[in-house]
Amino acid sequence: MEVWFNPACSKSRAATARLDEAGVDYTVRRYLDEAPTAEELAALLDRLGLEPWALARTGESVAEEAGLQDLPRDAEHRDRWIAAMVRHPILIQRPILLTADGNAVVGRDPASVQEAIDTER
Repeated sequence: MEVWFNPACSKSRAATARLDEAGVDYTVRRYLDEAPTAEELAALLDRLGLEPWALARTGESVAEEAGLQDLPRDAEHRDRWIAAMVRHPILIQRPILLTADGNAVVGRDPASVQEAIDTER
């Protein structure tokens, strides 16, 4: 399993603590330091079954600077959302758990983290 992780995020720390408790092997990707490419983010969105605006942290101050507040949430603007999130990875929800079977979950709550754990077993 790979975990897109922000060490300053309590939900990221809680998710990895739960993975440790469950004995799940995982690697950490500090996505703020190693930002995803547009292709990686598009593939992740496909795995999650989400559109970029559903994964974006629009409350971050950089969201306004990136113009996301007024950017339409539609297929025509999907690539612009992705480009903004690649340019400013702080906009990506976290943690994200990518499982070996090709699925992924946003692990913001214990049930989602448990779903990823169950998938890995």
